[in-house]
Amino acid sequence: MIDKWIIEFDKGLRTLLAPALSSRPHPDKGLEEGELTDAQKQHALGLMRVNHCGEVCAQALYQGQALTARDPVAREALKEAAHEEVEHLAWTEQRIRELGGRTSVLNPLWYGGSLAIGVAAGLLGDRWNLGFLEETEHQVGAHLDSHLQSLPEADAKSRAIVTQMRDDELKHADMAHALGAARLPLPLRQGMKLSSKLMTAASYRV
Repeated sequence: MIDKWIIEFDKGLRTLLAPALSSRPHPDKGLEEGELTDAQKQHALGLMRVNHCGEVCAQALYQGQALTARDPVAREALKEAAHEEVEHLAWTEQRIRELGGRTSVLNPLWYGGSLAIGVAAGLLGDRWNLGFLEETEHQVGAHLDSHLQSLPEADAKSRAIVTQMRDDELKHADMAHALGAARLPLPLRQGMKLSSKLMTAASYRV
């Protein structure tokens, strides 16, 4: 058990401090940098910082859920989703650098909160654990759709990254549903949306 927690602690440090790596090609590979005004570049940067922050939260959330999942199949599903979220971290991190910015200074705060939520979700049982995964991914997919509507048309690189991320998130939601995810109560779903809005507003700027 001690070894398990040491491994999980190491994962957290890597998420927050080490550059993420992607086993898949970056979705924007080969695309030319678009001509953006300063305002457009800052807006794209803010959106990609929000997306990176969301992926940090996802790492912590799925880490906590996998720690407390009872069903080995559910645990492996959470680990698979977490692996693809690492790739999303790498893509957004690189794009933020290309746009001349930095990741959110609030990432450690969001990580800690998301880890606690993930552990709590897992303790409720596997159906609710998977339900939390499914609802999270549906909300993230809708969130990324809104970013595609907001990103500058000329920013093909950011748009390619966000599109692939959205497709991956919806695939995770379908996977959770197929494994028997329970539908979360409406107040909980609304609370998740509210917390997401707060994170988005803060991370867009800092």
